[in-house]
Amino acid sequence: MAPERPWPKAPTVYQIYPRSFRDTTGSGVGDLNGVTEQLDHVASLGVDAIWLAPHYVSPWADGGYDVADHRAVEPRLGTLADFDRLVARAHELGLRVIVDQVLNHTSCEHPWFVAALDGDDAMAERYLFLDPKPDGTPPNNWLSFFGTPGWTWSHRRRQYFFHQFLACQPSLDLRHPQVQEAHRDQIRYWRDRGVDGFRFDAVTSYLWDESLADNPPATPEVKARVQGPDFSPYTWQDHVHDMLPGDGADYAQKLRDWAGEDAWLLGEIGTGNKSFEICMSFSAPGRLDAAYSTDLPESHGAPAVVARAVDQTDLQRFAHWMSCHDQPRHNRSGTPEEARFFALLMAVLPGPWILYQGEEWGLPQPELLKEEITDPYDLLYWPNHPGREGPRVPMPWDPDAGNFGFTDGTPWLPMRWQPGPLRQAQQEDGVAATYRRLIALRREMGWAAAAMEKCDHGEDWLELCLLGEQGRFRAWFGYGPEADAPAIDDDALCFALKGNGDAEWRAAVWKLD
Repeated sequence: MAPERPWPKAPTVYQIYPRSFRDTTGSGVGDLNGVTEQLDHVASLGVDAIWLAPHYVSPWADGGYDVADHRAVEPRLGTLADFDRLVARAHELGLRVIVDQVLNHTSCEHPWFVAALDGDDAMAERYLFLDPKPDGTPPNNWLSFFGTPGWTWSHRRRQYFFHQFLACQPSLDLRHPQVQEAHRDQIRYWRDRGVDGFRFDAVTSYLWDESLADNPPATPEVKARVQGPDFSPYTWQDHVHDMLPGDGADYAQKLRDWAGEDAWLLGEIGTGNKSFEICMSFSAPGRLDAAYSTDLPESHGAPAVVARAVDQTDLQRFAHWMSCHDQPRHNRSGTPEEARFFALLMAVLPGPWILYQGEEWGLPQPELLKEEITDPYDLLYWPNHPGREGPRVPMPWDPDAGNFGFTDGTPWLPMRWQPGPLRQAQQEDGVAATYRRLIALRREMGWAAAAMEKCDHGEDWLELCLLGEQGRFRAWFGYGPEADAPAIDDDALCFALKGNGDAEWRAAVWKLD
């Protein structure tokens, strides 16, 4: 049974990447039983729900987001019985369960795609197979998100197939009725197993313009906002034809119908061009509950970007976050002060809050050698890689145990955490305690549902004034030593660092009345 109380309007959600959470078999890879074992820790933080990254059958060419069977558990992670136990234990602890839905594409090992390559034209129609131009080149100039060509030649079909990500992730035609039927049934399948909500991967990539026209070059303004590293040719196009045609956001109404009114639905907005506006279109009434973009983590929570989010979104429908499984961890200095600073910023911002495993210990972004990396995106642009594999380095549960208590085997990524900072973070006055207090204050003071009365900022400072259930609050954040900080004294309800004129990461919240 799911928790009987309804979903909060703006929940606090803890993302779990199961491969890196806890290993119970000695394989070096985390598993579902490891997640279940550590749910007490997650519940102790006071969050409302967990978001479980893909647990489906997959070759793991793209970290589990290349799905070969959407209704079965990857054997390296466990079984369906293990999944059911995880959901049951989460519900016992009052946690709701959100799982990923990867609808945009399949693995090339999916039975549909295998059949298409074997000559089944009906199965091929579920993807986008097209004949080449007369000179043998691809049908148009579309690129994959990784910056490589978006078309791969199938010599068996004598056609190209389209993929918005890796070549081993062929894109589905989500307008195809049988694709829609399969997606509807798999969403209902997981709901029947007790799932309370879904995070929809790459939701802005679901549909393409049926004209199949070339994308135009990006203007300087668009190029500055397209998601992805600026050294990728993907940023050189204005992606007006390969994603988000006029009916793109309308598709979210189907997702709502399939999942049910009581499911909490979150969408990943994979375009930097008008990202806040697109978040609002996908989370309009009858669609998703919330959507998120990468603006905050890619800008390192810059004051101007936070202010733009406040100005351009309904914050109750905009999920804010700073780290996840495919963005570098945000604690760049590796200090408890920076960890507390961004925890305070995220806690006081109205709307849903997504935090990522290990964030509560202030974990920094690990450095990995090229030969240690398995992520294709990081390898493609080495050494200027996006840093997706770093946040997937396994969780260090115990600073004094072998492999930090993650596994009895060899961890799938090297764990070179520093025991000292980890011990400090786990103490009664450490970063984890700060997260628990802030999550509790967020609920007690009504920050999640508060109205934003004022948002002002400079280059290295941000000031917010909120009106919540418990009154008015003022929050001030100083990002650098040059910021002219107000006096942070014992009157502050909570603070990241009092500091002085030379300190970074000073922040505090005051209750005004």
